[in-house]
Amino acid sequence: MGVPSSAGSYAAGQDLAPAALRAAGLVDELGWSGLNVHDDGDLPHQVWTPDREHPLAQNAGQATASLVELTDRLGPLLARGDFTLVLGGNCTIVLGVMAALRRLDAGVPGLLYLDRGYDINIPASTTDGALDWMGLAHALALPGCVDALADAFGPRPLLTASQVAWLGVDPRMATEWEREQADQLGLRVTTSEAFTADPAGAAAAALHYLPAGPLAVHFDVDVLDFTDAPLAENTDGRNTGPTLDQALTALTVAARDPRVRVLSIGELNPTRSAGTPDALPRFARGIARVVAAAGR
Repeated sequence: MGVPSSAGSYAAGQDLAPAALRAAGLVDELGWSGLNVHDDGDLPHQVWTPDREHPLAQNAGQATASLVELTDRLGPLLARGDFTLVLGGNCTIVLGVMAALRRLDAGVPGLLYLDRGYDINIPASTTDGALDWMGLAHALALPGCVDALADAFGPRPLLTASQVAWLGVDPRMATEWEREQADQLGLRVTTSEAFTADPAGAAAAALHYLPAGPLAVHFDVDVLDFTDAPLAENTDGRNTGPTLDQALTALTVAARDPRVRVLSIGELNPTRSAGTPDALPRFARGIARVVAAAGR
């Protein structure tokens, strides 16, 4: 399923990702891996525009509507036992994914969050107004969140800190607010350096920490070394972070865990790879191998 939205982003671009991944052969690669593939199509296309009326939480209404629709669309797929691949868009998609998992009523759900950042900012902790690094703050219902977004999925909070494990975080790129919240909440975090040293071991340890209910894995491509895989909206990760192959190693470990029901992908901007024609096909092949490892 595609969520072609950049409404909560810094600018347009991520809305092109689902179509670009299909054009790069993702659906074919999944089929060639021996999987029975159903392409459930895309949610309505949303393109970022400046929201001058809400400069510190731009386009929150559009983003919230898309996430509620994602929750509703995912419900029947998950209820029949399908493994679901969600193509963003930006990182806010994880709210819709986790809301759908919670609706399954199959135990406390958990989230493995592979990302260079914590994504626990609130409008007052930044000046850019981009919701794509505020998603988990709204899932955790941190003080200062946008009420309409935090309340969109039922009782607050959508997640507690014990339901999430972060992989690949670079604390130097976090805001002061995020670092303070991470310390106060006691977040389960594996830094970028530790993750890169042992991707498989870090993934296994994080999975062991998460609850016994259904799990989602979110893969924010800005965790990657941008020089190795120029795919992310955020280009700051040059020559730091895991390679694509290292990230795929961790994702494969996660996919083999029978609790994992969903893999979501965020922050991929196809325009970043214009000078590297193989970047998107390489990414598509890798994601297909990960999903095939799930065997369901």
